[in-house]
Amino acid sequence: MIAPTNQRPSLFQQQIEIIRRLEGIFQPFASVRRNALYIPNTPWIRFVHYTSAESALKIITSKRVWMRNTTCMADYREVQHGHEILVRYFSDTQRRDSFVQSLEQCSPGSATEAMTLFDQWLSDIRSYSYIASVSEHSNQEDQHGRLSMWRAFGDTNVARVAIVIKVPNYSEGQDALKVIYSPVAYLDEKGVHLALATIIQNVCNNVGFLASISRAQLVANIFNMFVAVVTCVKHEGFHEEREWRIIYSPNRHPSALIDSSIEIVRGVPQVVYQLPLDAARSNALADLDLYRMLDHLIIGPSSSSPAPSATGRPLSVATT
Repeated sequence: MIAPTNQRPSLFQQQIEIIRRLEGIFQPFASVRRNALYIPNTPWIRFVHYTSAESALKIITSKRVWMRNTTCMADYREVQHGHEILVRYFSDTQRRDSFVQSLEQCSPGSATEAMTLFDQWLSDIRSYSYIASVSEHSNQEDQHGRLSMWRAFGDTNVARVAIVIKVPNYSEGQDALKVIYSPVAYLDEKGVHLALATIIQNVCNNVGFLASISRAQLVANIFNMFVAVVTCVKHEGFHEEREWRIIYSPNRHPSALIDSSIEIVRGVPQVVYQLPLDAARSNALADLDLYRMLDHLIIGPSSSSPAPSATGRPLSVATT
């Protein structure tokens, strides 16, 4: 949102501008993707969550989405994959020195502090990161969804549903929930290395700005850049998923609004964290209330015919 020329931007707007500028410097892929989707005067865009009909009903009635541990997901090696790429990049002395020296101009020792902090938290990042996923949704997919996503998610023996939601560009609820909401970067090792080289150049081009913010904020953004590589880099072969991730770190950034529970998923008991999309939970979640965000449902492929509703009409919103 752009303030009228005769008014000064609000403190909230100023904070958002700083956050977005820092994202452009330290997470250029995420910044480019976000700006491509959330064009000016577009307060929200549509995303979709593919799941089973049973899970969809639980989400809608409870206004809760499960965030599962990365070690329990089908693509659990992704976190290891991203870290391995980082290790290989910074094992090169010239590249490491270039990264550190670029940040020395802004705040001496900030790069080393962030790298040490990352090493200290690495075990927690790899073992206690909880994720829920959504996918970008286009108008062309309104009726039938995306075939590759139907194939990739959900048991083919059960009815499947796609929940289409309208997600705001930014909400104070994100701060209250203490979550990261970021697009997945579909990059090979060379692509990640190029992105890191771009970040170094971005730092050099924004020394004055980075020197003006607090050291704690600078270190946090360097640290979050490393976390993003570990949690949001995926093999380029999955690019059709167009995935965004909601990432929660209960040990580093706990939220009083998010509860945990032990659930059985495909026969395996595991801890899940329940992301509340419910304004009744907190006024801060008003923009993220599921009933406000819900756009429509798409009924996907199923081995069964649609069950009749109380009126005798099919329950399907759209069929594939």
